[in-house]
Amino acid sequence: MSCSLVVFEDSHWPRLGPLADLTPVPALRLGAGTLADRWAGQSGAVAVAIEGRRGLAAAIEERTAPGAGITDGDEVLIVNAAALPTPALIERMREIGPRRLFTLRDRVLGALMSARDLPPTGLIGSGEGCETRLRELGFESVEVAADYLEWPWDLMGRNVAAIEADLARVPLGSVEGSVHPGAVLLEPGRIRIEAGACVDAGVVLDARGGPILIGSDAVLLPHSLVGGPCVVGAGTHVLGGAVRRSTFGPGCRVAGEVEESVWQGWANKRHHGFVGHSVVGEWVNLGALTTTSDLKNNYGPVRVWTAEGERDSGSNKVGSFIGAHVKTGIGTLLPTGCSIGVGSNLFGGGRFAPRRLPAFAWWDGERTVEHRLEKFLETAAIAMGRRGSALRPEDGEVLSMLFRSSAPERGDFLARQGGEASRSRTA
Repeated sequence: MSCSLVVFEDSHWPRLGPLADLTPVPALRLGAGTLADRWAGQSGAVAVAIEGRRGLAAAIEERTAPGAGITDGDEVLIVNAAALPTPALIERMREIGPRRLFTLRDRVLGALMSARDLPPTGLIGSGEGCETRLRELGFESVEVAADYLEWPWDLMGRNVAAIEADLARVPLGSVEGSVHPGAVLLEPGRIRIEAGACVDAGVVLDARGGPILIGSDAVLLPHSLVGGPCVVGAGTHVLGGAVRRSTFGPGCRVAGEVEESVWQGWANKRHHGFVGHSVVGEWVNLGALTTTSDLKNNYGPVRVWTAEGERDSGSNKVGSFIGAHVKTGIGTLLPTGCSIGVGSNLFGGGRFAPRRLPAFAWWDGERTVEHRLEKFLETAAIAMGRRGSALRPEDGEVLSMLFRSSAPERGDFLARQGGEASRSRTA
């Protein structure tokens, strides 16, 4: 009997903002792939559907590759994208058996059932209502121990272990791309270089601390150090500097120093500057010498702004959480535990940015005002076009919807900053 996989996004997604504000939770990257990829890899099931916010349907389809569909004889595993799959968890779910609702502290983890148990309508294709539809099936609820990605710092804090777990399932010690004779591979048996990748002279791949994956068509230029565990995604370029214990999604351009961070994809940091213990959203551009602080000068625990107010991260090593399409100017300084909303623009170089900026904020080093939507969309289209990607009408609609839905929070923030009178920027 084959097993089909359905991965859904539950109602707790705002806690993962600003990272999940534009990118659906199943499409967030952790380890060597998306959260949906990790469930497919750990379970051995074929992903046939991804359920999430309807407004982000196009984004979900673009970032995942569901199979052909579900046949009558299939077993169907339906799981919460924010739960972290492990062999023990999947074994426990199979041990409990079908027609049970797996929960943890009243949060729906998922269910296992026969395809014949699926309702004719209302579950597959239910979008963000999938968890409600699962409860309506009337299955007995069983508590199952599991770890969830609750807050944005969980992506950063769990990434190294996720890389190691993911790369334990792929053949290492393989070179399919080109490696210059002047490159140095330390512990090559823990390194995988996929087809089309190019490792130039003077590059050091140091896998003594953990495995390394260099994705297809990635480019590593001279004077680049990659320290494992590390994933350099397909088409990403490392342009010199040191990157360690991090994940880079597809299409990134990275230089300088990066440590223990997750880059969701298509982000740009072509110059020097330090990014540590941070998560960087899609289509972000970090100007030259943009630098994150990831440790307070008193070494204390770091508090971070979330959708539920400021919370203690429980860690003393926390950098920045940067939403999609954020841009920073030359010399931008991001304080410890910084949270920057989608579409914000920061260009107050040489001064510490605010620890929190809402979506579509415009900060010039002295005041914060509201970004202009039409100008933002023009810039986003240019930035995406430079990587051979188009800002589609549906993308513009999602961004416009987020601009409108974030307006009350932005207004409150600007009022507290004394910027109510300058909400409409004229320059």
